[in-house]
Amino acid sequence: MSRSTPVWAAFDAQAERLDQRFAGSFTRHSFDYLQPVRLQKQVPARLRRPYATAVSYTAWGAADAPLLVCLGGVANTAMRFSFLAADLSADFRVVCMDWLGRGQSGWLADESEYTGATYLEQLRQLLAHLQPRGPVHLLGSSMGGSIAMALAARSPSIVARLVLNDVGPAMPAARRRRRADTLARHYVFRSPEDIHRRVGASQKNDGPVSDEIRHFLAWHQTRWSEENAGRVYRHDPRAMTAYRSQVIAQARHDQWKDWTGVRCPVLLVHGLQSDALLAPTIARMRRALHPRAALAVAHVPETGHTPLLSDRNQTHCIGGWLRGQVLCEELSVPLAYPREAWR
Repeated sequence: MSRSTPVWAAFDAQAERLDQRFAGSFTRHSFDYLQPVRLQKQVPARLRRPYATAVSYTAWGAADAPLLVCLGGVANTAMRFSFLAADLSADFRVVCMDWLGRGQSGWLADESEYTGATYLEQLRQLLAHLQPRGPVHLLGSSMGGSIAMALAARSPSIVARLVLNDVGPAMPAARRRRRADTLARHYVFRSPEDIHRRVGASQKNDGPVSDEIRHFLAWHQTRWSEENAGRVYRHDPRAMTAYRSQVIAQARHDQWKDWTGVRCPVLLVHGLQSDALLAPTIARMRRALHPRAALAVAHVPETGHTPLLSDRNQTHCIGGWLRGQVLCEELSVPLAYPREAWR
């Protein structure tokens, strides 16, 4: 099957039309990430050496505006944050990064190097590259939130405010294992219907969103593969198998030490149907909160793990909180009317 067949040509044409919604709203950049030897512990000694690989990111808003860095989940790409970034770009410089092995970022040399320590180093190097004038705001979904939490705890002077999108210091082990097993499989989409069926199923917890938004995300989440005669996910498959290996090796996800070290204001966005962030975890987060920190919890109805953050009420809530508007400790964020359709 060729990419030029009518069915795939129509799929691409629609996606490219949807992509024009953000034309001129952002710029794409990259920097050379240097993988240090200390993060190559499982690589044979004779093969260890520092090496560079490109990290891609999008930048929205004025260069001198307060900086907000958005970090996606284990299989996300930077374009997932397009709606949030567009809505907040009037007041913030929004930078959305592709993790190593995802999106348009480069791949690492060895599967064993895809670790939390590497992602934390990637975030540190991104901030060094951006050279912010002061502390920055971080927003992380799922794995991105875990990495952001680690940086906030270990380098408190760097982070001004932290938004955790449906992620806490603990996650049910069975849920992590199911997700890891799903991600570690190689999918080839032979038709647009395959993509909408598979990606639609994986996004079912994202909350109510339009078919156009799902199409937009599916296009950016996948790429054409000539050797497979179909579209495949836009990531290094080894990054997903590395994630599964780490989940198997860890009895449970325990980041409570990091959480108790976070000293900045935190906004926790919670999908009310989430199977990853549970009520007992939120209650313990309140009890274990650092004396210098503050926690607000925004509950999102009809939504599971990691709300998509394309809903205008959600982006308005996050933007207001980042600008210092006082929120009550716990609130519900009702779903907004759907965004206008693309023309």
